[in-house]
Amino acid sequence: MKQLVDKSSYLEPWLSVEEISSHLGVSKESVYRWLEKKRIPAHRIGRLWKFKPSEVDQWVISGSASEIDPNIQSLGSGN
Repeated sequence: MKQLVDKSSYLEPWLSVEEISSHLGVSKESVYRWLEKKRIPAHRIGRLWKFKPSEVDQWVISGSASEIDPNIQSLGSGN
């Protein structure tokens, strides 16, 4: 007999910097820059940074991940 899974009791895994960078398709350095600027949703557990994929996905969907950093020049600026 097949048991039904109650999805409300599903515990989302915590991801490391390496895992969340892979999830997003960016470098670990990008994740660390976002952490320094307190832009990416993250939780500090001891010395480690941990991420909930759903929180990071919502951050991306909301457009917050694409906000332009004024310290970075665009490639087409000619400067």
